[in-house]
Parts: sequence; structure tokens; C-alpha cells
Amino acid sequence: MIKIFEYHQELDCFVVNPVYKKIADSLGLTEWNEVVWIGRFFSMDNDFGEHWFDNWGLRTPLESKAEELGLDTTELFILDPDRFKNDHDGPCHSPEERISFWKDVLMSLHLSHETLFREARKLNQERMQYDPEDYIPDLEERIILITNNMT
Repeated sequence: MIKIFEYHQELDCFVVNPVYKKIADSLGLTEWNEVVWIGRFFSMDNDFGEHWFDNWGLRTPLESKAEELGLDTTELFILDPDRFKNDHDGPCHSPEERISFWKDVLMSLHLSHETLFREARKLNQERMQYDPEDYIPDLEERIILITNNMT
């Protein structure tokens, strides 16, 4: 199992775990960030989920503190309670309750290598057909290298 996020208490936000980031990049799981595909699962498996961390305005106030900590604000994932609700049949919880819940979820989020490999294979097959420029011909070799490094 691999941890996906690291929490930075000083900024009350998350960054992608560097180990997961390296694996995601190698497997072609990175779109504009490494967790886009995960967000889709969290949002009833649709493309709205790729925007689960579209919260650029929340990053601006953290710029100076992030810089002090050696963090790039473009890599900060800040929980915005409004992104985790819809107004069609809810919300059922307050913004504070949503933040608390999602913070717990992201702090504990681990995914198996098999889940990562399965998603990488699926995306790579789609790329072969629709985006051959981004197709990874040596994906299976990369998976073997990652697997060998786990032991």
C-alpha cells in the first residue's frame, strides 16, 4: 500500500507524497496533477472529480508561509468544503464537518500498487487509441521495476 498525500499542519493542506508522485509519473497517472484520476472516483466516477482541488484562490494567502517551508503553492491541495457538496440533495453536513471528514480520509488514504497498475494499464490502452503521443510502450517494464523495488 502506498500513502497518497502528506498533510502539512502549518498550512492546513496536503501535498502529494513524493514516493507516490514518482510512481504516478512513471506509470503515466499524472495529468495536470497526480491525483486527478483519484478525484474522479470520489465524485461518483465522473469527470467533475478531476476538479476536486480546483481552489487556486485558497493558495494565495499561503504563498509566503509555503515559500518559508520550501513548498511550491501550485502543489498544495487545500480542502474547500464547497467542492465536496452539491445543492441538489443536500448538503447534509456543515462546511466544518466536511473539512474534518475529508481531512481524515486524505490523511489515511493508501492505495495498493495493484490499483495503481490497473489504472495505469487502462489509461495506457486509452492513450494507444486516442492519444498515441502519450502512450507508454514500456509500461509493463516500469511496473516490473516498481514491483521489484517494493521488495
